[in-house]
Amino acid sequence: AWWVGDNFSTDVWRMCVTNTSICTAINDQFNDYQSIQAVQAAMILSTIFCCVAFLVFILQLFRLKQGERFVLTSIIQLLSCLCVMIAASIYTDRHEELHKSNEYNMEVSQGQYGYSFILAWIAFAFTLISGVMYLILRKRK
Repeated sequence: AWWVGDNFSTDVWRMCVTNTSICTAINDQFNDYQSIQAVQAAMILSTIFCCVAFLVFILQLFRLKQGERFVLTSIIQLLSCLCVMIAASIYTDRHEELHKSNEYNMEVSQGQYGYSFILAWIAFAFTLISGVMYLILRKRK
C-alpha cells in the first residue's frame, strides 16, 4: 500500500477497507486521476526497463569483447531508475490532492505513507546503484 490509515489501505490501483473484501478501483472519477495514471505508467515503464536491462546484460555478456563495459545495460537501468524516481516524486508531491476525492468510501486524507511507497524509494536507490555498477563493470575472461 502506498497510503495507509487505521481502517484502509490504498495504492495506485485501488483502495481497500481493512478486514473486509471491499475494494474500490481508482478510476477517472477520482480527483487528480491524471497524477495517479502518471505514477502507474512510470512504475510499469520502470519494470519493463529492468527486465530489458537484464536481457541486454545477458546478451552483452556473450557478445562483448574482453575489457569492454556494459554501457547499454547501464543506460537502460538508469532509465528504470529515472522512472521510479518520477513515480515516487509525483506521488510525494500530489498525495494530498490524490486523497481528497469524494469517491473514496471513507476519509483517507488522514493516513501515512505505506510500505510500497517506501519500497519505491528503496528501489530508486538500488536501481541507481545498479546502473552505476553496470557502467563501471568490465567484461572479464
